[in-house]
Amino acid sequence: MTVMIDNPVREYANAAAREARVIKLSVLIPFYKDDPADLVRSLAEQAGSRGDVEILLHDDGEPDPVLNAQLTRIIAAMTQPVRLLTSTRNRGRSGGRNLLAQQARGAWLLYLDADMQPGHAGFLDTYREVMAHTAADAVFGGYETDWPEDRALQLHAALSRTSDQNDAEARNAIGASAFCASNILVRAEVMDAIPYDTDFTGWGWEDVDWAVRAAARFNLQHVDNPAAHGGLQDASTLLAKFKEGAINYKRLLDRNPELASLPGARTARLIGQVPGQGLMRGLWSSMSRMNVLPLRLRTLALKLWRASWTAEVI
Repeated sequence: MTVMIDNPVREYANAAAREARVIKLSVLIPFYKDDPADLVRSLAEQAGSRGDVEILLHDDGEPDPVLNAQLTRIIAAMTQPVRLLTSTRNRGRSGGRNLLAQQARGAWLLYLDADMQPGHAGFLDTYREVMAHTAADAVFGGYETDWPEDRALQLHAALSRTSDQNDAEARNAIGASAFCASNILVRAEVMDAIPYDTDFTGWGWEDVDWAVRAAARFNLQHVDNPAAHGGLQDASTLLAKFKEGAINYKRLLDRNPELASLPGARTARLIGQVPGQGLMRGLWSSMSRMNVLPLRLRTLALKLWRASWTAEVI
């Protein structure tokens, strides 16, 4: 099938997907160059033979045609319903997630990143229980990061553990702003009503914006059903992403002024009051890259780098 819109989409559906009649859960996996094959295999094993779970992938702009062809062959051999959407041009993080929601057939949608893995053997069954019994309209299950042996990736793991990896009790105390883009289980009608904002381009913050807007109309909660998060990146990549994300952070605060009390916003405002604070960026950058420094110090330097660029725009 080809969806003839301004950015055409090619679809491949395996035999099980073409024959499926009752889909209760659609697992939505956007990817750009990352290979989601291992995640698809793990999910298919947990889904079992019921046929009520579909796996729907989106290759955003097909940057790697060889990978796309390999996935098509893998999907064709699977006995669980799997579909692959391929956009001819890149849609971006928000546009890709919206497309997946529009094309999904399940009453519930589960977003996962291509570099993730189910956190435990009962991952999908836990979400089946949530679907059957929750009063919530969307839940975030959290995620975990294994500690890497590669020292170049340990900064990212340390940042994740100190900033983002909390249990459901801690995340519920924070609220909607503790939602991340992946491992979200959400009713399909919520995504119809509150799609991701495509004005967020590039990297960052479209997930928090979505959660805050959704929480104003729907019941959002946190649960403990973590996914294992891979895709750790080195310091240079993180520095570039955090610089790029400053514009999106400003957009987040402009559209949700109640978030001005977030720690990142407070830190940026404080740094912005320091004369010549931009001259310190070279130091923050160098410290972040120095594997010999203690991780706590490198993490602080990375956060100061992010706050410094945010201060420029807010």
